[in-house]
Amino acid sequence: MDNRFANMFNLTENEAIALLKKPLAELSEKSERYVAASHLANFPTSRTIQALIETIEDDNSDMYHRIARRKAIESLGRLKAKTALPIIVNCLQENDSYTVENAVWAIKDIGTNDDAIVAEIASLLNKENQSYRLIIQVLAQFNYQPALETIKSFVNSEDETIVSAAISTVAKLTGDYSEMSKVTAFLNHSSVNARRLSIQDLIDTNYYDAIPNIAKTPVSVAFRLRGIRLLAESGIKERKITFAEVQPHLEKVIYDRPQDLSMVHEYDRQPTLEFLIRELYQTDFGRCYLATQTLLQEYAKEAPEALMATYKEEAYRDYGAHYHVIKLLGWFKYQPVKEIALKNLNHPQPQFQKSRTASAIALGNLGATEAIPLLQESLKTKIFDLKYASLLALKQLGDRTANDLITEEDDLLIQALKIDN
Repeated sequence: MDNRFANMFNLTENEAIALLKKPLAELSEKSERYVAASHLANFPTSRTIQALIETIEDDNSDMYHRIARRKAIESLGRLKAKTALPIIVNCLQENDSYTVENAVWAIKDIGTNDDAIVAEIASLLNKENQSYRLIIQVLAQFNYQPALETIKSFVNSEDETIVSAAISTVAKLTGDYSEMSKVTAFLNHSSVNARRLSIQDLIDTNYYDAIPNIAKTPVSVAFRLRGIRLLAESGIKERKITFAEVQPHLEKVIYDRPQDLSMVHEYDRQPTLEFLIRELYQTDFGRCYLATQTLLQEYAKEAPEALMATYKEEAYRDYGAHYHVIKLLGWFKYQPVKEIALKNLNHPQPQFQKSRTASAIALGNLGATEAIPLLQESLKTKIFDLKYASLLALKQLGDRTANDLITEEDDLLIQALKIDN
């Protein structure tokens, strides 16, 4: 499990419990109770579980407490606290839809064989203003056949993310995958949320045929990589697909070149260089990738210096733009970025981990043979995409010893990469 973000609050168990129990009026920041409830998910002890249960039992109507209470439900789910199941089930009857949503998800995380509990979750589909997508997903996890007809009614929802979940769940419950192409089509939706969530639905249904489409979806690498890895690992183990079938798509995601993506946006006129640089800061990566493609095609001479300028001004602290700028400068073979790529190969902040992968790829594109020792060191990481990118960069730089650094403990797909070469 990836725990890079697990201890961001740097609290001990005792400190977190004390914050959770402290009266809101005595907290320096009222949000500290939420922080404590979130952080306690890292401590699977009876003390922590009891403190979180007491938080749920406290019916204080203060907004900050209600927010912390929802988080306490989520944390109990992450802790798989079976002793908390009865009180979490009671939360399904509350009026606050966000509390109900967290309760449904927590029950899924904890697990249950009690059909009465799952039936209560299913009944929420007949209630207004609920998180229908989440409820449908959880019913699929429990393989709850009695909800099938109700779930079918949601394939006509006006919300494409609900439609995607409903079609996928119907396929999972019936074994009929004839409508799954409609879910795959959402990978090209103009809404970034629809694109991201359809990937999850394709994962949940083990729809291996979608791997090439996922690779081309213009969303963050993290979403595409997770989708392909989970589908590949499952499919290879079940002997439904082979690594040779997956590998070209996996590498395209690691390289993350705009020409390998299906663009979902377009420009109605030639954009300026300044506009394209600003687009690299968008949260919808579909817009970032279109800007990247246009910069490469239309501004090959002017772009490198402009990109270096935006890096120094603000991209160095914006993890999305940071990633795109390093990639672009590597493709432009702009040698002044070499020092930045060497430094960012070991960026310490979790939010900038994508940039470590981008730096590895950039160093390969820059022909930076002096980076070989650092790239070899990166093969010791537990971060899949960084390890994969480092292998690709080392081979691009002519290092023929890279395969020797892959061990039997490595990820299945990393081992397969060694076999492939």
